[in-house]
Amino acid sequence: MNRAELADFLRRSRTRLSPADVGLAEGQRRRTPGLRREEVAQLAGMSTDYYTRLEQRRGSHPSRQMLTALARALRLTADERDHLFHLAGEEPPRPGTSSGHVRPGLLMILDRLHDLPAQVLSDWGEVLAQNAMAVALSGDNAGVNMIRRFFLEPASRTLLPAESHAQHARTHVATLRAVTGARPDDPGPAALVAELRAGSEEFAALWQEHEVVVRRAATKRFVHPVVGVLDLDCEVLTGDGHGQMLVVHSARPGTETYERLELLRVIGVQDLSPSDHGS
Repeated sequence: MNRAELADFLRRSRTRLSPADVGLAEGQRRRTPGLRREEVAQLAGMSTDYYTRLEQRRGSHPSRQMLTALARALRLTADERDHLFHLAGEEPPRPGTSSGHVRPGLLMILDRLHDLPAQVLSDWGEVLAQNAMAVALSGDNAGVNMIRRFFLEPASRTLLPAESHAQHARTHVATLRAVTGARPDDPGPAALVAELRAGSEEFAALWQEHEVVVRRAATKRFVHPVVGVLDLDCEVLTGDGHGQMLVVHSARPGTETYERLELLRVIGVQDLSPSDHGS
């Protein structure tokens, strides 16, 4: 691990970004260019103290997951991400495997979708990035695999109408089957399949049916605990060869769902616990 070079690369990558580049408000005038350390730490999901130590050449060896989060927070290109891994003494992700690295252009689009729920997903269900509206709709799921959660945490299904659970289950399994067929040497999806076959009878039974599907645009119904039922158009934008998709939910103007989505934007991510609803 080259601490001096790593510190310099992180610092220079941070200073070349403006808050607008990552979807943050400009705020008061800044004495120095670029993002603040605490902003990078927030975007990467780590403590400000730890990130500061990395820039000061004092931090402990960052994990691969942390390096991926830093590359995403700093909007690094694939080449820059690989350089970051090398400076930390790690091998970059191999081509053809799931890296969790989101292209800067895709993140830029996500940052500019202020009024629609949007998130970047891997093709095997990992939430790689979310905007504020996506958090307001379905919670903070950054770093979560939604297929794993669907089958191993039944309480997570409450956001979906009960009558749609069976279809969602079939779609999740068929999507994962398509991914493992396309990338048989990718350890991430393969490990998830093994885990779910062992931990969920429902998944194991559906896996035996060998259905295959690729995620497409659709209409999805959500049951939000505050704003109620939302019938949303789900658009799926994919990039060639990256195994990632930008999923955007929208509502047609003039519909009841459109009004409820506007209300959700106003409410944002306030504390929506049941005790607050009754007060």
